[in-house]
Amino acid sequence: MTCLHCFRNANYTKITLNITGQQYQGLLERVLFSTLIGMPCCVFLFINGTMLFTLRSKPVFRETSRYILLYNLLFADTAQLAFSQLLYIIASCRIMLTYPVCGVLVMFTVLTNQISPLTLVLMSLERYVAVCYPLRHATIITIRNTGVAIIVVWAISLLNVFTRVLLLLNFPFEDLVSLQTTDVCSSTTMLLEPITNNYDKAYTYFLFVSATVVIISSYTGVMVAARSASTDKASAHKVRNTLLLHLVQLGLSLLSTMHNSIIQSLSTVLQRLVIVRIKTVFYVFIYILPRCLSSLIYGLRDQTIRPVLLYHLCCRMSLSLQWS
Repeated sequence: MTCLHCFRNANYTKITLNITGQQYQGLLERVLFSTLIGMPCCVFLFINGTMLFTLRSKPVFRETSRYILLYNLLFADTAQLAFSQLLYIIASCRIMLTYPVCGVLVMFTVLTNQISPLTLVLMSLERYVAVCYPLRHATIITIRNTGVAIIVVWAISLLNVFTRVLLLLNFPFEDLVSLQTTDVCSSTTMLLEPITNNYDKAYTYFLFVSATVVIISSYTGVMVAARSASTDKASAHKVRNTLLLHLVQLGLSLLSTMHNSIIQSLSTVLQRLVIVRIKTVFYVFIYILPRCLSSLIYGLRDQTIRPVLLYHLCCRMSLSLQWS
């Protein structure tokens, strides 16, 4: 039975090993890529950290549902960026972790990655209510309801991680010679069985299709409301642009989740070193850049956040603020 089980997963494991390895990448190239990637990553972590501090620095941010949801989104994006960078450094140094350690890091990465699309859904619904039901907005979108919604988002993401852990426990680790991974730690490394990969794809597709439907429906509702004579045209136009940005952010999050499937497809026709370089490019444009979009979008567009954010980014020099 054990031999049959191992035989069934042999081809799948072979593909996984072919995707994630970096042993053919030269030392100079690894140092160069690590430096070029590490520096902007540290900058974005600093910007996100400053934005998080900004959103807790004034009562108006702590007591407004829109900014509370933004804080949750930024927190998840910052944690995702930190865990992704940690995994990248481990891979660049060719450190082989054990399956339990790698599994913990990957699960934290998966958890934070799933928070973003769900929070974008909540933010879209909040903007929809603000435009379409302005008189009921203060009643529907309360601090308490916002907190409950955020708890539900984290509960759904934790349930997904718990399910993945249960699927991993079905793998016969006792039959392995060593618990040390045979390749660098990544989300692909922990896809030990086809059922785990199938579940990951099914959950991802369901999540992003549902989120896309909600955001597009909110956008359509705002468009219809904008034609009403009783609706503030300027406000509706601004909310419409915000929802479009949410849709772009959702698309980038989808790419970051689906990149494993893309790499698997390319691995059948390209050499291993080429795959490693493609993964590096994907990491920059699919993982790093989208994680700083929220700070840039809201930090520059929001008239309430922008002066405070610039104040903290400039270390409180050459910028005066007047707050009551």
